[in-house]
Amino acid sequence: MRLIDGKTISEAIKKEIAAEVASMIDKGKRAPHMAAILVGNDGASETYVASKEKNCRSVGMTSSLYRYDAGISEKELLDAISFLNQDDDVDGFIVQLPLPKHMDVDKVIRAIDPEKDIDGFHPVNMGCLVLGEDTFVPATPYGIMELLERAGIETSGKKCVVLGRSNIVGTPMALLMSRNNPHANATVTICHSKTADLAAEARMADILVAAIGKPGFVTADMVKEGAVVVDVGIHRVEDKTRQNGFRLVGDVDFDQVAPKCSAITPVPGGVGPMTIAALLMNTMKAYRKHISAR
Repeated sequence: MRLIDGKTISEAIKKEIAAEVASMIDKGKRAPHMAAILVGNDGASETYVASKEKNCRSVGMTSSLYRYDAGISEKELLDAISFLNQDDDVDGFIVQLPLPKHMDVDKVIRAIDPEKDIDGFHPVNMGCLVLGEDTFVPATPYGIMELLERAGIETSGKKCVVLGRSNIVGTPMALLMSRNNPHANATVTICHSKTADLAAEARMADILVAAIGKPGFVTADMVKEGAVVVDVGIHRVEDKTRQNGFRLVGDVDFDQVAPKCSAITPVPGGVGPMTIAALLMNTMKAYRKHISAR
């Protein structure tokens, strides 16, 4: 069993991005600019946005944060999105989810300019993904594909089972793994809450992607010997032995499952850093298109 080290691979990607940014600045171009809209004070969202800002700075990008109280009206949020859509100095931006319950999330996502939608959630970008066209790919599945490729995991001809069918991870992950290219070409099954025998389906996987949102859901009896397991989940669970009172775990029961695997991603340090790296890659993509259009 080997650990697939997302932290190390993401650092390599960030070095590549930093070199490209420095080269563009040396040519008299401005730095790429990523912005984020944060509504309310959700702890996980705060952590993610802070990490995004830190990583932007580390590669030489400009990062802007637009912070709003949870009581902001939907119209005020849409006005903020319109402002960023029209700001020529902003290459791409995200609206951090989840949003307060009084917001129509679909309406908010549709308001984002697809050319600046570095989260890849806009229906135009999702449609392009389905059609196999060049587009912004949602950051977590994009990061996982880069992780598998750079870790030397063979995917062609393999059976891939994705646990979870969300538009953020599961569905785009299945599409990407089934693509006709040397770093995909897998035969893909998506499992979900209505799958008749989910454990049996999971045991068929050469590559198992767990994105089901339940801590420790994947147990050893659900994984075949020699499988590659990618754990997308991240959860805080109580742990009184820790100074902070909790520990981070994934959707996979790591201690049980890891000995059966040929390779597995840890939590933390696996998929998480790659999600940030993919968001930076999407920002660079938006920046290149923006610069070339001038």
